[in-house]
Amino acid sequence: MPHVVTQSCCADASCVVACPVNCIHPAPGEPGFGTAEMLFVDPATCVGCSACVTACPVGAIKPDTTLTDAELPFLELNAQYYHRNPHEDRTPLALVPTQRRLRRPGPFRIAVIGAGPAGLYTADELLRHPEITTVDVYDRLRTPYGLVRHGVAPDHGSTKRVTELFAAIESQPGFRYRLGVDVGTDVTLAQLRSEYHGVVYAVGASHDRTLGIPGEHLAGSLGATDLVGWYNGHPDRRELTVPLHHERAVVIGNGNVALDVARMLTRDPQWLAEHTDIAPHALNQLRHSNIREVRILGRRGPANAAFTVPELLGLKQATHVDVVVDADPSTLTGTDRHTLILRELAERPTPTGTRPRIVLEFHAAPVEIIGDRRTVALEIARTGADGVPTGTTRVVDTGLVVRAIGFRGSGTTGLPTDPATGIARHDRGRVEPGLYVAGWVKRGPRGFIGTNKTCAQETVESILDDLDGTDTTDTPATPPTRGVGLDAWRRLDAAEIARGATEGRPRVKLTDPHEQARAQAPREAPRRKRAWGVVPA
Repeated sequence: MPHVVTQSCCADASCVVACPVNCIHPAPGEPGFGTAEMLFVDPATCVGCSACVTACPVGAIKPDTTLTDAELPFLELNAQYYHRNPHEDRTPLALVPTQRRLRRPGPFRIAVIGAGPAGLYTADELLRHPEITTVDVYDRLRTPYGLVRHGVAPDHGSTKRVTELFAAIESQPGFRYRLGVDVGTDVTLAQLRSEYHGVVYAVGASHDRTLGIPGEHLAGSLGATDLVGWYNGHPDRRELTVPLHHERAVVIGNGNVALDVARMLTRDPQWLAEHTDIAPHALNQLRHSNIREVRILGRRGPANAAFTVPELLGLKQATHVDVVVDADPSTLTGTDRHTLILRELAERPTPTGTRPRIVLEFHAAPVEIIGDRRTVALEIARTGADGVPTGTTRVVDTGLVVRAIGFRGSGTTGLPTDPATGIARHDRGRVEPGLYVAGWVKRGPRGFIGTNKTCAQETVESILDDLDGTDTTDTPATPPTRGVGLDAWRRLDAAEIARGATEGRPRVKLTDPHEQARAQAPREAPRRKRAWGVVPA
């Protein structure tokens, strides 16, 4: 019974190591591992033992006989991969590299700034080495997991299951959270460098790229980071004003984030309440939304779309919304996977109009957001094959324009960064001995959750090289206790799950930092009542 991977990979590689016949690729050390959209199971060599099923931390692998109709296209993806990438010459078992040991005995202490996937993967790689006994993970927020908590769409519950892997990482001896600590305000980088043998910045790209068109400042013109943070309960975005009064919204950019936004704006609020952890304030506003159409604009043609194949397949199988492809038929004749899926969507019967719809429009670029103090329309230019406007424009009414054209870093105090991109200047993660980077601040906003694992491995190798190459015996000062730790996070996590249970939801997020702090506070043990007539010992 062949097995099938049904979503983007977290790159944990547990499934690869568990497989006794080496039928899952690309594997660690092979081209594409950590950067491929997903892994693939070779149907010709899979023996159906299900070892990979139990090893996968996000539940993405299934026997082919249990696939839903929506998941059947992944069978074809597996077959296509092995047709294009034959693996007959591979060794029969996954190879586990020999554990590196440091020349110096330690103990060493490392600080990681950022509790998202990049930070947690970095902590995990560091703690694999016995000489590194302590890794303190700092974050400005009182909650960990970064974009997994505040960026992954609420209706992607299977992707969020990677938090189970993170829970295993944070449970290791030597791992400590320092949550609610803003590095640069509550503590300086200089202080951290005096207290640790190394400091790793593992922060993301927190700002949206701008369009550079008139009207971008109007109310109703939002960056995807703001909107995604709003419906995911990011404390900084909980009071965001999102206009939902108009029947049409427009998303500029055609990557996975654009699809996330479109799905969330067209989902039935009651379904969201029952199946997701969407933030309460966003859920309440979406219950009164008038949006019936979301147009996703791509400057170039279907073959250049930035959607990943798993996300596009998910949209194709969606039952809550009609999907319309607005593209010249001549641009849908290619044989690449994106174009094939889009051509199938374009050939569907015309929707009846009873459901909300998502329109995938190609060769369209924004010219101007029109309005006085708020957005009322968007002027759109027709573009040629090169994405350059041809001179033909039209105007569509809309109350909400969301730009999803990529992210950029904001610059980090103490790091030499490119002013245009916010990416740090480094060599294999090393800014200078003792100061390192991982994640988007290192490589830019690209890749998937699992890409952070291979990124972290490279940075940790640089850290180990520097620890081995330093002859000094100086011991850093002992850092004071800062912020809140793992126990506090677990109390908040339990409080959110308990609140969700009372409302029939998977989780109800606490988004107010003051409310989070109350949930994280240790509870006093109940006082024992004195039995009548008994003298206490």
